[in-house]
Amino acid sequence: MPAVPPPPRRRRRLSPLTDTDTDTDTDTDTDMAFSESRPEAAEMEQDEGAGGEPDVIAKANSLQAFTESEEARSLLAALTTTVTTDQAAVEIRKQKFIVIMDKYQEQPHLLDPHLEWMLNMLLDIIRNEHSSSSLVHLAFTFLYLITKVRGYKYFLRLFPHEVVDLQPVLNLLTQQDPKDCDTWETRYILLLWLSMTCLLPFDMARLDGNICTAQGQSKTPTMDQILNIAKSYLTVSDKARDAAAVLVSKFVTRPDVKEKRLPDFLDWILTSLSKADQTMEGMVVIDGMLQALAQLFKHGKRDDFLPYAPMVLKCLDERNIPECNHTILRKLGIKLIQRLGLTFLKPKIAKWRYQRGSRSLALNLQMAGQNQPINNISSQGMASKADDDNDDDDDDYDISGEIENVIEQLLFGLKDKDTIVRWSAAKGVGRVTGRLPKELADDVVGSVLECFSFQETDTAWHGGCLALAELGRRGLLLPSRLPDVVPVILKALTFDEKRGACSVGANVRDAACYVCWAFARAYDPQEMKPFVNQLASSLVITAVFDRNVNCRRAASAAFQENVGRQGTFPHGIEILTAADYFAVGNRKKCFLNISLYIVGFPEYTQPLIDHLIHKKFNHWDCAIRELTAKTLHNLTPCSPEYMANIALTQLLPIATGIDLNTRHGAVLACAEIVNALFKIAIENNRPVTDYINENTLESLKNIHRKLYNCQLYRGFGGAFMRPAVCCFIEKMSQSKMPLKNDSIIDEWQWLIDDSLKSIHHFTSTAKQKTKFQETVISALTALCNEYYQIVPGRANPEIQNILVDKYVSELQRPEEMTRCGFSLALGALPKFMLNGKLHQVLEGLQRVTWVTVKDCTFAEARRDALKAIAQVCKTVGVNEEGPCDEVVCQSNVNQIYNTLLDCMNDYTTDSRGDIGAWVREAAMTGLMELTILLVQTHHQLITPENCRQMMCYLAQLSAEKIDRFRAHAGSVFLQILHFDNPAVPHIPHREELESIFPRSELETLNWSAPSQAFPPITKLLGLPAYQYRVLLGLTVSVGGLTESTVRYSAQSLFDYLKTIRNDLEAMNKFCRTLIQIFKDNLLNDRVSIPLLKMLDQMLANGCFDIFTADESHYYAKELLSLCKVEINKSKDVQKLRASISVFCGLIQFQGDIRKNILFQLLFLLCYPFPIIRKTTASQMYEMLLTYDDIIDAEILDEVMASLSDNNWDADLPTVRAQRNHLCDLMGVPKPVIVTKQQQGVL
Repeated sequence: MPAVPPPPRRRRRLSPLTDTDTDTDTDTDTDMAFSESRPEAAEMEQDEGAGGEPDVIAKANSLQAFTESEEARSLLAALTTTVTTDQAAVEIRKQKFIVIMDKYQEQPHLLDPHLEWMLNMLLDIIRNEHSSSSLVHLAFTFLYLITKVRGYKYFLRLFPHEVVDLQPVLNLLTQQDPKDCDTWETRYILLLWLSMTCLLPFDMARLDGNICTAQGQSKTPTMDQILNIAKSYLTVSDKARDAAAVLVSKFVTRPDVKEKRLPDFLDWILTSLSKADQTMEGMVVIDGMLQALAQLFKHGKRDDFLPYAPMVLKCLDERNIPECNHTILRKLGIKLIQRLGLTFLKPKIAKWRYQRGSRSLALNLQMAGQNQPINNISSQGMASKADDDNDDDDDDYDISGEIENVIEQLLFGLKDKDTIVRWSAAKGVGRVTGRLPKELADDVVGSVLECFSFQETDTAWHGGCLALAELGRRGLLLPSRLPDVVPVILKALTFDEKRGACSVGANVRDAACYVCWAFARAYDPQEMKPFVNQLASSLVITAVFDRNVNCRRAASAAFQENVGRQGTFPHGIEILTAADYFAVGNRKKCFLNISLYIVGFPEYTQPLIDHLIHKKFNHWDCAIRELTAKTLHNLTPCSPEYMANIALTQLLPIATGIDLNTRHGAVLACAEIVNALFKIAIENNRPVTDYINENTLESLKNIHRKLYNCQLYRGFGGAFMRPAVCCFIEKMSQSKMPLKNDSIIDEWQWLIDDSLKSIHHFTSTAKQKTKFQETVISALTALCNEYYQIVPGRANPEIQNILVDKYVSELQRPEEMTRCGFSLALGALPKFMLNGKLHQVLEGLQRVTWVTVKDCTFAEARRDALKAIAQVCKTVGVNEEGPCDEVVCQSNVNQIYNTLLDCMNDYTTDSRGDIGAWVREAAMTGLMELTILLVQTHHQLITPENCRQMMCYLAQLSAEKIDRFRAHAGSVFLQILHFDNPAVPHIPHREELESIFPRSELETLNWSAPSQAFPPITKLLGLPAYQYRVLLGLTVSVGGLTESTVRYSAQSLFDYLKTIRNDLEAMNKFCRTLIQIFKDNLLNDRVSIPLLKMLDQMLANGCFDIFTADESHYYAKELLSLCKVEINKSKDVQKLRASISVFCGLIQFQGDIRKNILFQLLFLLCYPFPIIRKTTASQMYEMLLTYDDIIDAEILDEVMASLSDNNWDADLPTVRAQRNHLCDLMGVPKPVIVTKQQQGVL
């Protein structure tokens, strides 16, 4: 079962070992089945959810053919009719073609049957004499897009390369401007095309004929033309430089060109390389020269280039490329160095190399299934290899002096800071070593192993791993070296070096997995047999416990490859079933589930536990430490004696050490192990002291004391140690440790109280606060349950009085987080701790919910107090006639309801926004929990008034604008409505509600979507009990800011009004409700501004047409009066502009009210704010256009001209004169300036 490389990555399958030893080079990376993450980004993986990554399902390459061939053909055919001046059309076609091509980046071979016709269509455009230059360039752009996907090496073969093609290509190239940044694709394709046409199988001089022109001047030979073009493009800064290097490698290596021009060309390259400076232009020149040299030494014959190799090496040494800051230049330098090394050494397959022989997967699996030796088949091949070793004659090797310099630079490249340079150096080490004699090759292996010193950086370890993998898969790492190599690889599999707030090492672990993957293919199972258990355990550990998802997947792939190729890994198939490539994608699942399955196999039990205890419990990432502790809890049943006698003994001394990560992880691990041992003891009907002796118990007790004495609860460390020790307290209490009446209980209680009091000192984000609180409160609950009961169900009175009194008094502290902590703590107290104290607790929590000037922004405290009230009610239970100090009963249920209902009106805002929404959300949840609790026990305690208020408030919140809280309110509303175990009594209009909201919508209605939420909730406007509250909720939605919310809420409201627009009684009732909402929320900007915006929309949509003809109707007068009060002396521009729209809408009402409205508008024409004056003039103009019966037709044109032509931004005296002129024209009294305290105001 060979490992399947991860689907999202593009790679080619490794060729058989016998093929990998050839010196054929390629620039593409070999098929590393693993990521090559940069060290600086190695450990920046962020978790989602509870400490784990989301499951990433990689999409496999599933395309079967080039299905868009017809679309591509039509796009290419349309190019001939494309007007290139229409840039939009050109760009659209280009983008469509890019989208088509990009789909085949992973499977470019699917394009092969279609490449020829695509090429011919584009070449027809290029060869057409009538094609414009822009169209020709567009065709070359499409050719480049195809080349980018399929690769130039394959696509280049299809280009025409007859004699007749050479001169046209040359002519096109000479016409190009190398500095034109818009046509680089054209130059790139032409250079590649030229590299094919220049391979004509006869002397280039035959193309020149008579090189003398008619004027007696000699023209440049074709050979020199091509060389000049290549030289010019080797120094450009675009991609044409790469194509020029390809052209050089093809052209200069021709026999005729090589004979005449090679020395001069190399001299030009070396001169340019030496003279290039450190500027940007100089770096471009160096890049071009290095590419050209690398391509020449790759494609040229060794005998031709060997004389020049020392000179090139010397020039490279003088340039000191390895010290350059440019990654690409260092990579090219390494690539050229390895080419030079291969030039210095004769091409020869080493006879001493290791050859595995037959490597049939089917046979491997078959033999493994029959428990037969697998290496018999390869014995003959191994024997012949041994014979070859004996016959190997080192005299056949010709080792020049420069090869030492080459190897030294390659080894130095293994330590480079960039992965691509290290990878190139590793390939170079493999290739060069394959041509060395056995002794020198062994020295190279020894030098590579020196990279694995702990004095070296992570980059050296990574490069060393890549080099070992290359040497192994090429057969150059002999089995005799495996005892030295395997221990190093095992260390690399767990390499993790902390740097600052994170660590590096993921790339090293990933590369170590690649080594294991390569070794599985390279060596005979018999050679690997001594290391099977170590490698299997280490790979499983990395696959399950590594922090980085890429490393886990790499280890899984390497393990799978070993199972298939070696067939000797214990329980390989079973483990792969549980820990395959996709299963290990979720970290939490790996730690808590997969590890529990694997540890059941005896070969892996001890290694997995030891790794957690020695490596992971003190990991730099807090999430890993917490997962490690939980995993140790799960694994304890597999080896309880070891955990009790060895693991705890090792962890306890360091639980109070100086290193924060170590002591934090050790405390958590001790807590989880102790709890797991207790569960084992219960299952076996044994006391926990059978596993935990007195010395261990004493050490556990002393953890808190030592931490306190060393002041390790303070500062930054306190944010970690306090929750950890609280978790420890919880687990010790749950494990029923014999500590009753021990002084340590008071000390633990002090830590819990102090942590609740100082939460704000140790947390900064909401997530941290929540997690901190939950941990501390869980510890309090467990401590009370175990150590504060005299007998079951009865608290120690002294402790109870002290604890409850203290917690209630702390609720009034000035720190919000302290109130939050103690509120939740009171809510978490067991029932026996609340007996006789319920009234005191409820009153204390109720005071926290009050909104006062001093603590109006303490929304989180009010939210947590409401949560605590609901939790206390569920804890103490309900008894109608019971004592009010012990249970929820007739005398206190109304108090609880009133507290929750009052908080439904909390709309506090601050810089964070509507923080009152947190309170409303908690109040909704509390009301639902209390109501359901009462229904299931004593439903008679639910009064009609409480039920009516609750349902009305929920309906209001279900119509408001914030999606999340609207969804919560709607969900609670429907749950209460459809609760039937038994049904909630006294719900107003139950039958109508059930008709509007059928039970099926309990799960299907999406309250977060305005399009689904508003239509049904608006129907409640027809139910008298709900009309006021629903209309109040709709007001803030219709007059809100969110476009979708405004659109759907307004549409739903207008649809309802259409159903009653001809019903005078219903409309009167609706208008009275609307007026009442306005009165109740006068000068309350949260409601009044949206209300004005809603009124504007309603007036514009003719919702009140039934009243407009009634001159004596109260509605318009009331609205006008309320609007005047609302905007009196207002400086809120938004409110003023909304009121102007309302005034203009009210003008549709007949009668004397029009004069009052016009007076108000003319009053606003002289408002101190210019924007208000301009808005008023503009909307008055539109109003007069819409309602032409407002003023006489004789003066209409003059009034409208005055409104549109006058400058309403001018100073107030000028504007006032213009306004007064309008008053005279329209017959409206002029507003007069009222003096107040000798100040003139309008």
